[in-house]
Amino acid sequence: MGVTNKHFVFDFGSVLFEWRPLELVRRVLPQRASDQASAQHWVAQIFQGYGGDWGEFDRGTLSVEQLTRRITARTGLSAHELKALLDAVPHALTPIAPTVRLLAKLRASGQSLFYLSNMPAPFAAHLEQAHDFVAWFVDGVFSSRVQLVKPEAGIFELCTRRFAVEPSQLVLLDDHGPNIKAAQSAGWDVVHFRDAEQAEAELRAAGWWPA
Repeated sequence: MGVTNKHFVFDFGSVLFEWRPLELVRRVLPQRASDQASAQHWVAQIFQGYGGDWGEFDRGTLSVEQLTRRITARTGLSAHELKALLDAVPHALTPIAPTVRLLAKLRASGQSLFYLSNMPAPFAAHLEQAHDFVAWFVDGVFSSRVQLVKPEAGIFELCTRRFAVEPSQLVLLDDHGPNIKAAQSAGWDVVHFRDAEQAEAELRAAGWWPA
C-alpha cells in the first residue's frame, strides 16, 4: 500500500469507542430509567444534548464536583446516583473492534493518525491509560484540555496548527453531522462515519488510502 499526503483524524465516541447513553442510564439508574421513554428523559436531562452543564464538562470548564452540584440541583438526582453514573462512563467507553482493526491497518500502511474528541478530562485520562492503541496516534486533541469543543471553528483551527498539517491534508472521520460540516468549512476532507467497513471503502474510493 502506498502512503498518501492525507492525515486521518479520528473521533472517539461512537467511532473508536462505543457510546450508548440510553443503555448506560438504564443499567446504572434502573429505578429512574425503567423503560425506553424514561431513559430518554434522563439522557436528555443529564447530557443536555452535550450542551449546557455537560457541554461545559466536555469543554473542561467544569470539574466533576461542579458538574455534580449543577445536575443534582437541576434534575433532582441525588449526588450518589450521579456519582454512580459518572463512575460507569469510562467503562462504558469500550473499543469498537472493527475500528481498532481499521486503525491498525492504516498505521501498518504508514498513514499518519490523529484524533479529535469532545471528551471530559477524567474520561480522556482513563482512555489513554486503559488502551494501548491510543498511543498509535501521532497526536490528538481532547476538548477538555484546550477549552474548545466541536463543532466550534476554533478547535479545527487549533488542530491544524498543532498537527502542523495543511487543512486540505486532513481527513476527519466523525459520526456527528455538525462536526462534519464544521470540518468541511475549515477546509478538511471528511468521512461521515457509520462503521469501519463503510469508512474504509470511502477512504479507498477517494484515493486517500491507495492499495
